[in-house]
Amino acid sequence: MNIKRLVKKEVSALKAYNAKEVPCRIKLDANESPYGFSGALQAAGGIRTNRYPDPEAKVLKKVIAGELHIKPESILQGNGSDELIYYLVAAFGGPVIYPVPTFSMYGIISQALGEKKTAAPLDNEFDLDTDMMLSVIKKERPKLVFLSSPNNPTGNCFSSEKILKIIEASQGLVVVDEAYQPFSSEKGFLPLLKDYKNLVIMRTLSKIGLAALRLGFLIADAEIIEEVNKVRLPFNVNALSQAVAIAALKEKKQLKYFIKKIASERERMYQEMGRIPGIRPFPSEANFILFRVENPDSIYASLLKKGILVRNLKDAVRGCLRVTVGTPEDNSAFLKALEGISSKR
Repeated sequence: MNIKRLVKKEVSALKAYNAKEVPCRIKLDANESPYGFSGALQAAGGIRTNRYPDPEAKVLKKVIAGELHIKPESILQGNGSDELIYYLVAAFGGPVIYPVPTFSMYGIISQALGEKKTAAPLDNEFDLDTDMMLSVIKKERPKLVFLSSPNNPTGNCFSSEKILKIIEASQGLVVVDEAYQPFSSEKGFLPLLKDYKNLVIMRTLSKIGLAALRLGFLIADAEIIEEVNKVRLPFNVNALSQAVAIAALKEKKQLKYFIKKIASERERMYQEMGRIPGIRPFPSEANFILFRVENPDSIYASLLKKGILVRNLKDAVRGCLRVTVGTPEDNSAFLKALEGISSKR
């Protein structure tokens, strides 16, 4: 039997997302928080493993709603942002539009589901090219527009004015992915939900120390949530993740401290990287820094030889690597290694 003949042509053309583990001493490649909530694991002690979890995640949504001052019915839970992107494309279909470079799953999921996708390049400042985006929107009439702000992998926030123009020009939904918003100086688009019914906001707990739980959520008009909920798999967020997330979100002081520490370290890294010859870091509002080098393959390999793993993004952004902000000790080790490698060139 030729299995490939059975596979959808859209899937056959795809390459699996590469999330393999690379042995290293210091892991700074996946935009994870260096800090976790081990104490919150105690909340899982009372879980009855023989019972299905709350299918609506009612308590978790109530906690999130209280934090964000919104109604629980405006929230939909998912296994990280990936599942929620899948649900949005499954519920509304395409065409799907997004800028590039950006989070790769917008395009991968759209293609896997057989929906037309169009990528519009960012401008030279890594901001939205409004004229191009509006032109594509007018031509394609997309059902979904995905905008990651702060953007991965560039780290910058898109211009609020440009995002608003896109929202106002779109007849479909505009999804503002705010995965990295906790680290940003920008307030985000949550206050504008009441003004734009076609605005959808996506958040995740992965970047603030809960990546192991795989928990994300959509925030939108209740009517939108109701439609997306039709394609949500039953019991999609397990009971252990719900319990641990609830407990961790109640540790407000600890959470704020971690976020503040990461933002502070990000600024230190940015300043020190800027002083290293041959290294050009880009300003970031996220928990990582994109930086350009003359030979990304060589720098990546040299860092890995020293046990430090970063992300090689040369194919997405010319000549660039991306480093996640880690603990002060790990960041100092990275900076020392990068400076040593640069001095030998």
